[in-house]
Amino acid sequence: MTPFTTRPELTGTFGAVSATHWLAAQSGMRILEGGGNAFDAAAAAGFVLEVVEPHQNGLGGEAPMIGYSSDEDDVFVVCGQGPAPAAASVKAFRDLGLERVPGAGLLAACVPAAFGSWMLLLERYGSMPLREILAPAIGYARDGFPALATLATVLAQMEQPFRHNWPSSAALWVADGAPRPGQRVRNPELAATFRALLEAAEAAGSERAVQIEAARRAYYEGFVAEAVAAFVAIPQPAPDGTHAGLLTADDLAGWRAGIERPTRLPYRDFEVLKTPPWGQGPVMLQQLALLQGIDVSGLGEGTPELVHVMTECAKLAFADREAWYGDPDFTDVPLQTLLSAAYNDERRQLIGDEANLELRPGSPDGRTPRLPTLPFARAGATATSDGPEPSATLAGGDAGDPTHAGRGDTVHLDVADRFGNIISCTPSGGWLQSSPAIPGLGFCLGSRAQMFWLEDGLASTLRPRSRPRTTLSPSLAFRDGKPYLAFGTPGGDQQDQWPLRVLVYHADFGLPLQAAVDAASWHTNHFPSSFYPRGYDKGELEVESRLGAAPIEELRLRGHSVVEGGEWSLGRCTAVARTPDGFLHAAADPRTQQAYAVCR
Repeated sequence: MTPFTTRPELTGTFGAVSATHWLAAQSGMRILEGGGNAFDAAAAAGFVLEVVEPHQNGLGGEAPMIGYSSDEDDVFVVCGQGPAPAAASVKAFRDLGLERVPGAGLLAACVPAAFGSWMLLLERYGSMPLREILAPAIGYARDGFPALATLATVLAQMEQPFRHNWPSSAALWVADGAPRPGQRVRNPELAATFRALLEAAEAAGSERAVQIEAARRAYYEGFVAEAVAAFVAIPQPAPDGTHAGLLTADDLAGWRAGIERPTRLPYRDFEVLKTPPWGQGPVMLQQLALLQGIDVSGLGEGTPELVHVMTECAKLAFADREAWYGDPDFTDVPLQTLLSAAYNDERRQLIGDEANLELRPGSPDGRTPRLPTLPFARAGATATSDGPEPSATLAGGDAGDPTHAGRGDTVHLDVADRFGNIISCTPSGGWLQSSPAIPGLGFCLGSRAQMFWLEDGLASTLRPRSRPRTTLSPSLAFRDGKPYLAFGTPGGDQQDQWPLRVLVYHADFGLPLQAAVDAASWHTNHFPSSFYPRGYDKGELEVESRLGAAPIEELRLRGHSVVEGGEWSLGRCTAVARTPDGFLHAAADPRTQQAYAVCR
């Protein structure tokens, strides 16, 4: 592989967009150039991502986001994570003979939240007509887009399972065979869905807010909800058997996206802001709280000492995630204590010179932590994405067996505008390989319910209408009291490890954003995966090989089970920033050769 070189950071004063697909970044910039703000641009880019990266996100998935509104001078979180159906309970799954929520198929679906979340963002903070926002996505779905190599690979892998098990997906995606990389791919059904939503909006009147609410109702109470409910009631093949789903039209009609307050933590001259603990976002803050008492810059950039210390901090924070995080509407999360200086001063003492191989949650406020019964430790497996390793059929099966949906992932985008707004969004779910396509709609449902445990008494136990503790984790940072940075990445359990490295390199070592993104990466898998079948890799530390032979060997001597990845294999980070001189900056990860940063 030809090594990348650090690219210069893009700067501008008009607007900045960074996204994990170039068509999304361009679409967002088109909105900014047309007079829209960062929130309009984010929504337009988000809808394009649903079209051009359907193996990474979709209209049936989720879209958590965090932003700063200059008009309101305030930070907000859009809870883009839908809840479990009202009929979903531990007993309901146990009655089906299941010990875990499946990683694919109709049973794993929560209420699809992406569309409602984008509508809320536009209604509350946007400025442009809905027609302008949806136009790029409609165009790419109708006229086509060049298939990414990853999309072509997934469709080639899923072609026979689709044909044998999910005919609606076969008709939508591989009717003429799997596409080649770069080949034009269309989704006329999705284009028709977007057009029908727009028609319902414009039929309601000319007022922008009225149109947005009408589009939302058409999705959650109208033709989309009707089609979803009718399809979910029909048993479909999945890895754990043929099942109907639990999601109903009432589940969709009874849900609305909401605005919430962020979780915040000071770090150096920054303040970092994340979602509440229905998502894993605060786990980044816990790592920062541990690093706060360490001379990070004194450890040296890219040294084994730095990697070791940050890895041990991650292990402690993620152990707390397992013991304490869940939907705060259903479980008491001791977040204030978990982020307190006293708690982290005590936890920091657990970091030694050697890798620790235990899962060690703390006891905030003297409470006794409870971990799930760990299913198994995976031998030699890795967890570098948002799901299990790809596989076309169940192990030991033939082409007639129910499809094993393989690995999905996530997308990410960040936008800043000339008006002072900034936003970070992490759409995901509704992957084309996660569930059969809903006939006539052009998309499938998500599988985020796999993040619940079917074990009573845990913070993230499945409860009717509760939110799964999602991995989706957009990030925002203030600097010297002013909104400064929006950043994030796809990558499941790595979403609060890879961007943390970027922030630390920027904050502690002074690297420009692009250089921080480009720096050699690593992450630990020493905790239960958030994805079916919930295994974990005891002591495993994945590193990019360009970290260097000597540092890697020292990490092994310290007791880490080191797995070497490719030179540029771990991360898909993007970022935008506003500096005090008035410039907007953007950076994008070169690792996938598809993320783009655009400034004007």
